[in-house]
Amino acid sequence: MSLTPMALRSVLRTPTGLRPLLLQAPRALYHSYEHAQPPPYREAESAILSSAFTYVPTHGFTQEALTLGAKDAGYLDISTNLFPKGAFELVKYHLTTQRLGLKDRIQFPDGQMGVGRKVRSLVLERLRANADTGVINRWQEALALMSLAENIPASLRELSALSDEIWFLSGDISVDTSWYTKRASLSAIYAATEVYQTTDKSTDFKDTEQFLDRRLEELRVMGGAVGNTLEWVGFQGGALVNLLRSKGVRI
Repeated sequence: MSLTPMALRSVLRTPTGLRPLLLQAPRALYHSYEHAQPPPYREAESAILSSAFTYVPTHGFTQEALTLGAKDAGYLDISTNLFPKGAFELVKYHLTTQRLGLKDRIQFPDGQMGVGRKVRSLVLERLRANADTGVINRWQEALALMSLAENIPASLRELSALSDEIWFLSGDISVDTSWYTKRASLSAIYAATEVYQTTDKSTDFKDTEQFLDRRLEELRVMGGAVGNTLEWVGFQGGALVNLLRSKGVRI
């Protein structure tokens, strides 16, 4: 893919870990759900993962939850071989289904909200899903699994897809050079806010909401704080892995 000089400068100014998001080609002026698309999972996979996910609040993002889900769905234990990445497949299932469900959970009255307010509402709605599905107390395990080297490419792709979905649902369909930096910045802000949410003990996650507002204001005023945010998220991810391993979690 050839880049304009401005887009190339945006890529070079971005931390290495986030550059895959910037090196995607901008999408055309339509969205996937306006056209026939295959479901993200086959029938057996969907049945097992859906059932297994009900065990996550009590058993965590573990192989045990996956095995229990297979049994409940009427499959043999060996059917978990459908999921070569093990517990990470449960994380990916949550990321995928919640991203695809955003368009059904929130709609905006025509012409009554700006793009910025819509982006904020969509990010909060997606974060709310972590609590509504009952996995927020297990989400540090999910973040730790996402930060493992073998899972980073898939995690980044899903983060990129979520950012793209949020911008589209907010009404932003531009395909100019800002396409790259807007998605990279939103991805970084979402990732940082999600990490913060796992430590938030405030009522209805009000502190998380305020954290998000500060990051969005920084983006508006400074034009982006992607570098510092990504460094912080990377540090937090590594710290989560070490903490969970110290408690005996096998990741």
